[in-house]
Parts: sequence; C-alpha cells; structure tokens
Amino acid sequence: MSCPWFYLPLCFLTATCLCHSLKAPTASSQQNFKSGLFNFYHSLILADGKETTVHLLKDIPKRYYFVLEEDRALVPFTITVTPCDVPIEWSIFVHRASASLLGKAAQGELNTQDVSRFQKATSMVSAIFNYKGNSVETYVGMSSQSALYMLEFLSTERDTHITVYLTTDTTSGHLYPELPLDPRIDVIGIGHTTVTLTWKHSPSALQHRESIHYCLLVNEKHNYKSLCAAETAIRFSGMKMPPALALSLSPYLLEPQQVMVLSNSELSIINKVSSGEVRQICMGTKNTYTVPNLSPSTQYYFDVFVVNLLTNASAAYTGTFARTLEEPEPKVMKLKDGKAVQVVLNGKKQKSYSLQYQARHKKVQFAFQLCRGQVQFHITKNGKTVASENILGLRYLSLKGKVLDTYLVQLRSKEESNSSVKVQVSPHFHKPLFPLLPESLKIKSFSKLRTCNSVTIAWLGTQEQSKYCVYKKRIEDDQVWMELQNTDTCSGPESRHKSEKVLCKYFYDINLQRAVTTETIKGLDAGTLYLFDVYLIGPSGIPVRYHSKVVRTRKKC
Repeated sequence: MSCPWFYLPLCFLTATCLCHSLKAPTASSQQNFKSGLFNFYHSLILADGKETTVHLLKDIPKRYYFVLEEDRALVPFTITVTPCDVPIEWSIFVHRASASLLGKAAQGELNTQDVSRFQKATSMVSAIFNYKGNSVETYVGMSSQSALYMLEFLSTERDTHITVYLTTDTTSGHLYPELPLDPRIDVIGIGHTTVTLTWKHSPSALQHRESIHYCLLVNEKHNYKSLCAAETAIRFSGMKMPPALALSLSPYLLEPQQVMVLSNSELSIINKVSSGEVRQICMGTKNTYTVPNLSPSTQYYFDVFVVNLLTNASAAYTGTFARTLEEPEPKVMKLKDGKAVQVVLNGKKQKSYSLQYQARHKKVQFAFQLCRGQVQFHITKNGKTVASENILGLRYLSLKGKVLDTYLVQLRSKEESNSSVKVQVSPHFHKPLFPLLPESLKIKSFSKLRTCNSVTIAWLGTQEQSKYCVYKKRIEDDQVWMELQNTDTCSGPESRHKSEKVLCKYFYDINLQRAVTTETIKGLDAGTLYLFDVYLIGPSGIPVRYHSKVVRTRKKC
C-alpha cells in the first residue's frame, strides 16, 4: 500500500505500530518502537523555540513537521525562514485531523481503521502559505484545533542552507531583535573618502542596551538581506569567516585574510576577498556612523544589522548605497633642474601629489629617496605612461626623449599614516644628487666586544671619499618599536640634538672588500638600551641614513 508524501512520518509510525499489533508487545519490541520514534522526532520534527539550520541539496525538497495540540482555544505561532544564499521556495501545509492520530501512534494505539481513515482524508490537507525568494520571511498563524503542519523547502539553483525558527510562545519576547517601523538607512553625508549614515533605533536596542548592538557591513558588490547571506557570500569568495559578525569579537577567530581594528569601543573587521574589501563594523548602540577610509568615486553598499549578542540572532535594516565624491585634482608643483624637493603625503586627507618637469635636454634622470611609509610613483611623458613602481629605498631612473618634453610625476601614498619621499630631476648624469651607496646600509654590532660602558659597531663604506657621522640616543624598552617605525630616512644630522652626536669622520677604500670601518662608542651606562645611527654625506651634501641599530650594554662586567 503506497503512502502519500505528506503522510510519510505517520506512515512510518503506523507501519511500526501495525507490526507490533499482530502479537503481544515485548519489552524489546517496545524499545525498538521508542527508538524509531526517537529518531523520527530528531530528524523530522521542527523544534519549538529554537533556531534550526537546514541544509538543502539542489532540486531535492526537504520537509520538517510540527504538531499543535488542542490544549487551548487558539494557538498562535510564528515561523521565520532566513535564506543564507540563493533564493529558495518554501511552503506550509496543514492536516487538521492528523495530530490526534500522531498522538495515538506515539502511544502505540493506531489500528487498521485509523490508518485507513487517515490515508483517505486527503481533503483535509491544505496549503496555507507559499513563498519564493531570498528575503527573510515570517509567517504568523493561529491554530484553533489539533493539526499537523509540514514545511517544505526547495533550492533550484545550488546546494545551500537556511535557518528556520518556530515559536508558539509569543509572550516571552523575541529571538530576533525588533526593527523600527521605518527600517531604512539614511545617507546624511558623502565625502571623497567618507559616508555618514543614520538609522532609527531598534526597540530591542532601547530596552536591552547591553545585549543588543548594531553592526554595519560595507562592500562594493551589493546589499545583503540577512547577516547569514553576507557570511555565506564571503565564504564563497575564497576565505573563512568567523561564525557570525556579532561573535567576531575574538582575535583568534580571524583568518590570515582578515584585519581587526579596535578603537573607540568600535570593532572593525576587514575581509580581503577577490571582489575587494568587505568591512564589518560593530559600534554598540550608536545609530549614526561615519564610514572612513573609502576610495574616491566608488559606489559602496551599506547594510545595518541589529544583533542579539546572547543568542546571535539578527535582523536586517533595508540596505542602501552611495557613491563617494571624485578625488580632487592633485596639486601640481614644478620641478627645477638639480633641486631636490621632499613631498609629505597625508594618508587620510591627501594621498597623492603631482610634480611637473619640462625637459631642457634629451636625457633626464629622476632620483627618488623613500623617507617614510610606502609610496608609489607614476611617470607620464606627454600624457603617456613611461614608468610606474613602488619606491624601495633609493631609486634612480633614466629616461630619453626630446627637448621640451613634459614629464608628470604622480606620487601616491599606500598607507593611512603619513608617508614622505624626496625627489630630484637633473640632466647632469655625472652629478648625482645622492652619494655613492655601499652594498648594504645595515649597522652591525659585535656582541663579544660589548661591555658595561661601551659598544662597538661597524658599517660598510664606498670607493668615494665621504663623510660619516655617528649619533647615539638612550631609549627605553617600550620606545624601540616607535623609534624604528617613525624613522625618517631622509632627515640628516641637522635633525638631531647636539648631545646625541658621537663623532664625524671621512673614510673610503678603493678595494670594496676592505671598505669597512668600525667605531667603539664609550661612556655608556650599564644595562641600558641605545639607538645608534650613521649618516653618509656625499659631495652634494645630501645625507643618506643607515638603518638604525638598537644595542643594550651589559649589566655586569
């Protein structure tokens, strides 16, 4: 005897009961029935008051059931379904007389007449709801008699997953935070690199400030209708994500492609994905926020989620989008033959700077010295690109053209903090701006020659007679990182305090293998950290700073 698809759970129980109705039930048979009933409930019955994750295979429907008993006149219930990826189809069916039969089956009391009556009662099955799409949808119903409900889910595009929440308790609050009557996000300010947003408070956030927070998602692709959908999209981009935005508060959850920034009680997580950055910001209960560090002339999509930190449940505001203003034309400064200029780039306000040069000779030479940060240069000649690269240390670039060719040098900072670079252009190749440099700008210290009051250092020289000046500075342990990070390699001895100067001397050697000099600095304090710097000053007077060296004197001798 065939079994209609809607009755599969009852047919399963019916077959079990009929088998045991032929003979007196034994202890083992009763145990087998209970075991089957237990497996049935845990695989098909939808839990009340708990969010359930349902995994769907493409084109294969999946069904869940729940029963509403007639223990009171009216039984209210709500069902919320959240698609986490592609659009799905889902429906609700109800069988008005099947709940009592299910109860009899659970007690082992079904007989042949019950089964026959149940299978013939197809007229009592009706569809009460149907939806297709990828929005979060909630069905609110009221049951006036015992009934068996079935939810059917189907994905026709690809394998996916959804979350389903059923509750019959409408008096003890909501799993999902409430949205305001107007759930739109308003754009109240647009700049070159910023967008300011505001939204109306969630009633849940006003009542439970400690457990309800707002989280903002920023990306360049499209809006997301749920936090679940946003997380899935980032996973499909080729990286892992923390389990949920609200719980991404621990650094150990971050992947290598993620950067976490915590400042002013705001948590930002930047996910590096193939389609650009996906930025997450959790700002507590503030309902106005200015998104910083955006790219000019770029369209961004903004989604706000109100998140229950205790249950990890969330509700999505209606997303919006905005395009940042075009970047203002960079300032253009004219370069003069042989004159060096130092350009400071503010990573937040002015990330680029332009220099113009009109050639008086066919051959020109550009020199770039990176002073701080990370800077990229882009050179065009009469509007056509001739060179573009990142500056690493000291870079000479020789170009050929015609007299009166116009060169435009565009400098761009690659960091949020300040960057600076020194630039010179000259037609005189035999008069370089910077001195001849050694193979390495590292300073070496000798541990065996280190004492309680002296340190011996060494550095490489060149075949050109040059001046070397040594400086020392006493520092504390917590100053090391800051001193090394904030070093301006273009600054010369004039930026140092007179008390820090150790000595200046001239040195060179025709044989590069012997072009090494050492110096023992005395009069130091025991067990103390010192920062040592060496400046190389060539014929042009432009200094080049060696890499700073930190050395600690011995505590006991």
